[in-house]
Amino acid sequence: MTVTAHRPASKVQILPRELGSLAAGLPPAEPGTLFVMGPKGGMRVAPDAGFELVFGRCEPDVHVCVGGADGHVSRLHGRIARENSRWMLYNSGRLAIRLRGAPLLLGGHRTELPPTYTALFIVAPKQEHLLEVRIAAGPGSGYGRYEDPTVDPGLYGLDERQRLVLTCLGQRYLRQEPWPQPLTWDQVADELRALRPREGWNARRAARLVGKLREELNPAVGGGLMEEDVPKPLGNTINHNLVTALLLSATLTVEDLALLDGPPR
Repeated sequence: MTVTAHRPASKVQILPRELGSLAAGLPPAEPGTLFVMGPKGGMRVAPDAGFELVFGRCEPDVHVCVGGADGHVSRLHGRIARENSRWMLYNSGRLAIRLRGAPLLLGGHRTELPPTYTALFIVAPKQEHLLEVRIAAGPGSGYGRYEDPTVDPGLYGLDERQRLVLTCLGQRYLRQEPWPQPLTWDQVADELRALRPREGWNARRAARLVGKLREELNPAVGGGLMEEDVPKPLGNTINHNLVTALLLSATLTVEDLALLDGPPR
């Protein structure tokens, strides 16, 4: 049976996909308002709407579709409901849901969503499917009032060169390719030389820049970015861990792929 929203338009609204990533900010909203965005669009729900948002693979039966072409994702994979002034996430599907800084949310379990931006990943065998969630902050939340300028949810500041190299390194993740891995340093160098031929990029320079950043961020992400943190053989593990941390904190977003599409901005 198709899920419908029997609520006033002011309480529950559809968000067009053209709104873009929730990591970029929110329109003015009452504190506690829930925003959820999938690949095809999303929804906005007021805190007093009394509305339970359902997401999953079956587009006609959910409010926000995610993993629509992946049969491993459950038709009704999860729901988000307001309980005691908190937004709670329920995993109703078989696949785990991954959140930054938290254990995997297994099927049948629930967790409280924080009053900020949260990237949820449904962990399928061949691809992880992103569902963006953001709750408008209110007084006393530590994130400011909803009228205040939007605070960047990314935890880690990147300069222009770091963002360019990391976007290139992690582009397979940003494009949501199956089983993504970081590019090799030679591949990164080739792309950067083609994109910015006057800047003298090579594999060693790109690796040195990222290595320095991993060292700086390692304490903040709780480890996993240095060779001594990871059992051998290393492979791409430390760069994989770095890219994953930047994605989960919304430091890197899909919009960064524009850096690879043309001349320097």
